[in-house]
Amino acid sequence: MDAEASEKPEIDLYEILGVTRSASKDEIRKAYRKYALANHPDKVPEAEREAAEIRFKAAQQAYEILYDDSKRQLYDTQGMAAFEGPQAGGEGPDISDLFAEMMFGAAGGARGRRSGKSPDEEQKYEVSLEDLYKGKTVKFSSTKQVICSQCKGSGGKERAKAKECSVCGGQGSKTVLRQVGPMLTQTMVPCSNCKGEGHIYDQKDRCKKCKGNKTIEEQKQLEIYIPRGAKEGDTIRLEGEADQTPGQEPGDIVFHLIETEHDIFRRAGADLQAPLDITLGEALCGFSRTVIKHLDGRGISLTHPQRPGQFLRPLQVLKIPGEGMPHKKSDAKGDLYLTVEIEFPPDGTLDTAAIDSLRNILPPPEFPEIETEEVDEVAYDEDGNIDDFGQGDPRGGSGWVDDDEEAADGAQQCRQQ
Repeated sequence: MDAEASEKPEIDLYEILGVTRSASKDEIRKAYRKYALANHPDKVPEAEREAAEIRFKAAQQAYEILYDDSKRQLYDTQGMAAFEGPQAGGEGPDISDLFAEMMFGAAGGARGRRSGKSPDEEQKYEVSLEDLYKGKTVKFSSTKQVICSQCKGSGGKERAKAKECSVCGGQGSKTVLRQVGPMLTQTMVPCSNCKGEGHIYDQKDRCKKCKGNKTIEEQKQLEIYIPRGAKEGDTIRLEGEADQTPGQEPGDIVFHLIETEHDIFRRAGADLQAPLDITLGEALCGFSRTVIKHLDGRGISLTHPQRPGQFLRPLQVLKIPGEGMPHKKSDAKGDLYLTVEIEFPPDGTLDTAAIDSLRNILPPPEFPEIETEEVDEVAYDEDGNIDDFGQGDPRGGSGWVDDDEEAADGAQQCRQQ
């Protein structure tokens, strides 16, 4: 077992796809699509089909590992050992064997070609809370790669035959020297001349429509429906609308919904929360009016008090059943929670007579008298800021800093040192 493992070639998945180790998921996806278009075994001569199939499967395995965040982390920390043997889990061919066959040739006979499915295209789509409340149909124009209708995805003219690549000798890959520390190692990389296919059409034999690329760009009108009650993280899938690759079933376009922040409403599950702005007079004396405009444009009207003598207090919460977000595939809705925010009148609004009248109307204070031997009457600043409390002490108001501020402060201290 160990002897076999030692004979397997060193594998660098990033090098196979032609990306750096810091490549983003989007860069990995684009590199794979480019490699897949250049290396798919469809329409190749029978003698070259097996080698093309091995290269293509190896690239698929590389993409599946590097595009998945958890698998990529395993690979970056443990290498291919994390995906070999019983501990790797899953089914399918051992990727090390695939790469060994790609680099040094297949030992066995020809195997059946599995077409599989091309990768899905993942996209983020921002949606307003109004559209999530009401539902929406979105129409858009999509540009994608489709199989060339003239050459049927072969890349060559009718009856033209691809020739063996003179650079790689039909292998689709070539050996390059790479320095690893103080040593030079041999590594197999896809042939840049034939794009890893092992064969190439002469310029005069290439399809005029796709110029030998096997696919062409095409615009198509698509539409997606965002259902009522959808939420952030939900996905909407357009089956078979991703880029086409010869010999493969096209993947899907997958939209990941991103809920944009709303100016008034805040959502949690199927419930909504919003402020209820009222005056001091309304809090004490009552009101009957439209207090908020809902997400579908309706006005929500309240009458207060519901019973004589009731007051509204700051931060009191009013619950309105059935006025939250709709549940998907249901007529039911969550609840709406309104948090009371009382606006006091500006200073100087009430004259002395009005204040005396209020004092006579309102109940007298019932705070217990504080008994002390000495009393000081002090001046005060009526515009104090609680963030000034503590002046940097972690127990003070300014002690509550977020991670970004803390990191920025730390970087500034490092520069000063």
